[in-house]
Amino acid sequence: MNQPLAYIHPNAKIAEDVKIEPFAWIGADVEIGSGTWIGPNATIMDGARICRDCKIFPGAVISAIPQDLKYDNETTYCIIGDRTTVRESATVNKGTIANGQTVVGSDCLLMAFTHVAHDCVLGDHVIMANAATLAGHITVGDWAIIGGLAAASQFCRIGAHVMISGGALVNKDIPPFVKTGTKYPVTYVGVNSVGLVRRGFSKDRIKGIQDIYRVIYSIGMNVTQAVAYIKENIPESEDRSSILEFIESSKIGIMKNSNLIEDI
Repeated sequence: MNQPLAYIHPNAKIAEDVKIEPFAWIGADVEIGSGTWIGPNATIMDGARICRDCKIFPGAVISAIPQDLKYDNETTYCIIGDRTTVRESATVNKGTIANGQTVVGSDCLLMAFTHVAHDCVLGDHVIMANAATLAGHITVGDWAIIGGLAAASQFCRIGAHVMISGGALVNKDIPPFVKTGTKYPVTYVGVNSVGLVRRGFSKDRIKGIQDIYRVIYSIGMNVTQAVAYIKENIPESEDRSSILEFIESSKIGIMKNSNLIEDI
């Protein structure tokens, strides 16, 4: 761990086998788990909790104060899960008093120049491609992929196994298992069937998900009517439950349909 060309505050709690490259900067209220690599010129600020076997690349800034004018120097945190990689010049801000922490799950990949704002919560296996941006208070489900240059506004929710296209502007909730187009506002263009196959979903399970979204997006019902129809006519399943729970708990509404439906 000893690196004379890096600044490491003596109060930082760093596992013995952490490798810290020259010119990294590590603050006092920082904890870094075993097996993690901190690249040159990375900045790890107070409140950072970086777990095991992570990789923090040059220029990345972890746990800077929120870009929120209401922040009043309260003690908050930024948690990075096991085996997560944060690439060059990516930024992950700490939380505010609203939630107290920003969380990035395990096995995630935040590519170069991505930004995760205060109070976001990312699940496991999330990928954010280059320059994708999340505003504050966004939740992202497991295995979601956010394309390069995509941007999401505050308080949006992005469901599990979602594929958001590059350049998309997200201003509505994106329900689980779907993929989006690049129109503004963001629109539904089908079920993320390729991604689901890669994650071991069976053909029958994918067809069941497609049947649900056919009702929601393709037969002319509004969301309330579609939910009622699904409850009445489509058999119960884990996927049906997760989709309906997501939709019924939405506070800002789900994304609309596109004129181009690829999968159904």
